Amino acid sequence: MNVLMFTNTYLPIVGGVSESVQRLKCQLQAAGHRVLVVAPRLEGQPREEGDVVRVVAVQHFNGSDFSLPVPIPGQLHEAIEAFDPDVVHAHHPFLLGDTAARAAETYGLPLIFTHHTLYEHYTHYVPGDSPRMQRFAVALANQYTWLCDEVIAPSESIRDLLLRREANPRISVVPSGVDTARFALGDGRDWRARLDIPGGAFVIGHLGRLALEKNLAFLAEAVAEALARETGAHFLVVGEGEARSDIQALAKARGVEGRLHFTGRLQGQALIDAYHAMDVFAFASHSETQGMVVAEAMAAALPVVAIDAPGVREVVVDGRNGRLLAEDDVDAMAEALVSLADPDIRLPLAEDALETAADYDEVRCAERCLAVYRRAIARGGPFTHADEGGWERVRYRLGAEWQMLCYRGRLLRHLVQEEWEQERPTWWPGHREDDESELPRE
Repeated sequence: MNVLMFTNTYLPIVGGVSESVQRLKCQLQAAGHRVLVVAPRLEGQPREEGDVVRVVAVQHFNGSDFSLPVPIPGQLHEAIEAFDPDVVHAHHPFLLGDTAARAAETYGLPLIFTHHTLYEHYTHYVPGDSPRMQRFAVALANQYTWLCDEVIAPSESIRDLLLRREANPRISVVPSGVDTARFALGDGRDWRARLDIPGGAFVIGHLGRLALEKNLAFLAEAVAEALARETGAHFLVVGEGEARSDIQALAKARGVEGRLHFTGRLQGQALIDAYHAMDVFAFASHSETQGMVVAEAMAAALPVVAIDAPGVREVVVDGRNGRLLAEDDVDAMAEALVSLADPDIRLPLAEDALETAADYDEVRCAERCLAVYRRAIARGGPFTHADEGGWERVRYRLGAEWQMLCYRGRLLRHLVQEEWEQERPTWWPGHREDDESELPRE
């Protein structure tokens, strides 16, 4: 099978979507399939990439780690036709996601979309962030699903959320995979020695982008409280971002800055070894669709203390492989973390964490993704436009542009309707103060 993927984030960016796309691509190729990835041109990208096509992009958009692809209609036709894809897989509902939809329509191919992200939690990266922008982000992703033949949700929570939002109901749950065997093989002793952490110390760890949407202010406060109670404990943070200075300031205010350690961004074996330098993994994000780092931590035999949130509650089972807390309660999270300093409590949870991680092995996840591809291809039949040329090809390209225009029109209509529902005066017939209805499908 030839799989054409479109993603707005890819190597050398370190992040959940980038890692997910890379891992899926490698597993599909290992199984004998061909994959071509269309991604933004990025600083520091590998020089030789025979299976990646790069498009022009604005670097570090609005001061973030993200790039802004600038897809130019028509620039990819030659590469796509040479690749001769069987299926198109979009990993975002905008920018290169639009290009994916155009390609699928132009060549008569099934379009698959993975809803990796709760986009409404990321609107602070866009100038003019507001509740209106958050509603736009929800509507954009929701409406995009109706352009697709199949939708992939990384977790049951996200599938249920999409169904409540009246997205395309052809949704399959396929988590982003983890190389569980590789993550199980690590040695944290070097990191402990390098950071002056005693070999027998209890280490609370966290890994990820240090970004506003990750609820790190709460996490830092809870871990600082845990360090104040457990005076021999340390906090190991893997990652980089704008929240680093806030974490440092809070630790200093609580007098525990000497037991706070940052490694910066890590990849490969260094990242795996950092997991193995931890004893427990702390996670507080509400913005995940799966929480791939939670599965990675469990693959490294770490029990996880997390907040009950979409994408996390499917992985963390309270009292079995970690602790799942109902809400952002500093005292409760600090208490849960401190309790795991006791090996008699922690080690049984670590064993079950390893068992849980096996369900997220990347080979299994790639096989489930292939099943989605095959179902979409079978439903569409063997016909594609890939072998047609001349005026017929032009007609299909124009058809793709018309489809995108109609899509934007539907999105605009829904946004206007949503704005009216939010802004109409209280005296208007049918107005309800608690009206939180989702956007309609059509």
